[in-house]
This record gives sequence, structure tokens and C-alpha cells, in this order.
Amino acid sequence: MNILFLIGGLILILLGANGLTDGAASVAKRFRIPPIVIGLTIVAFGTSAPELTVSVSSALKGSADIAIGNVVGSNIFNTLMIVGCTALFAPIVITRNTLRKEIPLCILSSIILLVCANDVFLDKASENILNRVDGLLLLCFFAIFMGYTFAIASSGPSKPITDNAQSAEHFTEEEEIKSLPWWKSTLYIIGGLAALIYGGQLFVDGATGIARSLGVSESIIGLTLVAGGTSLPELATSIVAALKKNPEIAIGNVIGSNLFNIFFVLGCSASITPLHLNGITNFDLFTLVGSGILLWFFGLFFAKRTITRIEGSIMVACYIAYTLVLIYNT
Repeated sequence: MNILFLIGGLILILLGANGLTDGAASVAKRFRIPPIVIGLTIVAFGTSAPELTVSVSSALKGSADIAIGNVVGSNIFNTLMIVGCTALFAPIVITRNTLRKEIPLCILSSIILLVCANDVFLDKASENILNRVDGLLLLCFFAIFMGYTFAIASSGPSKPITDNAQSAEHFTEEEEIKSLPWWKSTLYIIGGLAALIYGGQLFVDGATGIARSLGVSESIIGLTLVAGGTSLPELATSIVAALKKNPEIAIGNVIGSNLFNIFFVLGCSASITPLHLNGITNFDLFTLVGSGILLWFFGLFFAKRTITRIEGSIMVACYIAYTLVLIYNT
């Protein structure tokens, strides 16, 4: 049954990602909303729904390591594995605005979590804990992020790209966004979200059942299998968006999901009940910060704001190395 859950969940996730990307891109084109805004809001929130469900339910059940490990592991998976795999399918072009604002904001969110989760080091406390004050603080940052996102939307379409080659590429991308009727766009978005959420749940149930039968700790389950399972919607959505030549949705989906996960998912979970960090260490948190810096570094240098296949391979290798360290330490 666990294997069937894995396969069935993966099929639903792939179908849902395809429908959600088509519906969201059509809505963006109809309202003349920049694709990066759609990626940062509708797509990111929908694909982060599995993380929200798993983390909140885990927190209520007293499984804090799964709740926190799910978010930390998902964000590491998003930044290294998803961006890396997506770049292997099609190089990802990063806009100047994303490189200067969204990615640094994503790094800042990781640093904020690192600070909030280091009570022992900073306050000489007996244990590290994300309490309700930390949760409310994260929700305040989430409100600021949403305000910034809607400010982008209200400012209208992105400024034209001056470079001739990039202008032609940008024009081609816009032309390939399907114009769907209202009812079909709505159906695609709602149906896609439903398939992503349910498929993610099936996958996590199957993966968790297999892992626990092998006697793996909750922190490792949260950082790897649960994180990878709940991040499959981001992986599928980003790859599909890249193949459909909507790179802004692909990178915006990853960045938006990371911000949603830390500010909203952990904010809600810690506000409901304090989360005690037992198996989640500074190694995991510093890896989270480092993955964001690596993404920013690759986007800023080398291939003119493009994550190439070589850089994507390096990011995937970094994630594999991180996973092997986790397994070795167990």
C-alpha cells in the first residue's frame, strides 16, 4: 500500500502541476500581472499547502522535529534540488529584480530562522525552541512580504528588457502562455491545487510509512522523505514551467515557496504550539542559509543571470552531499 501511495501521489502531483501552471499563467496574462508575481503568490501558496498541512498537524501531534524538519528540509530541497534539476531541463533566466530583491529576501528569511532557533547559543537557554513570540514575528514578516508582492502587482508589468536577444526571448515566452477561458482557468487552478495537495499527502503517507518501518528518526524523516515529498509539487511545477518557457514562474515558485514555508508555515505552527528543536541542528540551518547564498552567487556571476546546466549539476551534487552527511551522522 505504501508503494501504491508513492506512485499514485506522484501521478497526481505531476498532473496537478501541469494544470496549475497553465491556469496561473493564463490569469497572469489576462490581468497583465508579471509572471514572477504569480509564481510568488498563487503557485507558491498552492504548492506550499502540503508543507502547511504536514507541519501544523505534526506540531499539534507533538512531532516538532517533523514540523520544523519539513520546512528546513523542503527549503533546502527547493533551492538545491529543484532549481538544480530545473536548470538541467532548461537553463533558468533570473531577472535583475529577482536577483536584487527576492533572493536576498529569501536568504534573510533563513537567517531569521537561524537566529530564532538558537536560544541555547544566544540566550544561554536550556533548549532551542520556536515559541509563540517567534511564530508571531515570522507571521509579521509574512505580512511584509505579501505587501511587497502586491506592490509589485500594482506597479504593472515588468519594465521592457533592453537587450535585443533577451527581448526576443521574452516576447516568445509571453506568446507561449495559453489564453484560457475564465471557467477553464479557474478549473485548472482549483483542480491543480487539489491534485497537488492530495497527491502530496499520499506520497508523504507512503514514504513515512516505509521510513518508520525501517526505524528512522523523526528529524531525518522530516528533513528528507517528508521534505522531499511535500516539495514534489514545487519540483513538478518548476520543471513544467521551465519546459513551457516560463522561467520567471519556475524561479518565483521556488523563492515564494521558501518564504511561505518559513514565514507562514512555521509562523502558524509555532503560534499554535511551541516547537522544540531536538534533532534539527545548526548544520541543517546553516545549510539552509548557504543554499540561498549559492543560488544568489550563481545568478549574480558567470552566465549573465542564468542558472546553467553546469551550475544546476553543482546544486544537485550539493544536495546529495548534504543528504549523505545526514545519513552518515545517523
